[in-house]
Amino acid sequence: MRLTSVTALLAGLALGAMTGTAAAQTPPSAAEVAAYRGLHAAAAGGDAAAIRRLKQAGADANARDAAGRTPLHVAAFLARHEAMRALVEAGADPRALEHRHYDIVTIAAVADDVATLKLALALGADARAITSPYDGTALIAAAHLGHDGVVRDLIKAGAPLDHVNNLGWTALIEAVILGRGGPRHVATVKALVEAGARRDLADRQGRTPLDLARARGYQAMVEILERR
Repeated sequence: MRLTSVTALLAGLALGAMTGTAAAQTPPSAAEVAAYRGLHAAAAGGDAAAIRRLKQAGADANARDAAGRTPLHVAAFLARHEAMRALVEAGADPRALEHRHYDIVTIAAVADDVATLKLALALGADARAITSPYDGTALIAAAHLGHDGVVRDLIKAGAPLDHVNNLGWTALIEAVILGRGGPRHVATVKALVEAGARRDLADRQGRTPLDLARARGYQAMVEILERR
């Protein structure tokens, strides 16, 4: 893949990740991609054949770059699906965490990339994993950003609905307080409530999701949260 195309894609990923608690997720920069060699370079370029050749030559499928990213993390950031498959076949750990404690499921969740998420889960990644510096989950990250399609797929995959991160927030709370009441965050709240997420779990100030939605005037969310 041309470096200019990689640069454009990475710029979009970085912009999408620079919101609230997702800001700690760091895609490889264009400079890092240009400097990659071996499996990291093959992963970034989506070159599954090169991955197989390098593995046969003894390359470590779980090698790390300076940020702790394995080739599989790089492939997930860049949505290189054939490379992801080849890396797992070569022994890459689909549940590995990079230095900021993100896995390929949370990478896909933050990117709003349902196809990469589905592949990550099919390759053996865990929707229930505790990830990020916030001791959160991919579900919390997706709810925070209003990635409602990702939220629904994570719910189907058994993601914990009521996990509380180290900020004192659940996925439901984050969907309310971090989304400005927009339609995708409303859809996220609906999906979480219909799946059975607890509406009584409060933040550290004792405010429930309903309290928070009322205080912000998010009437569509209030109606969902008030339903019996």
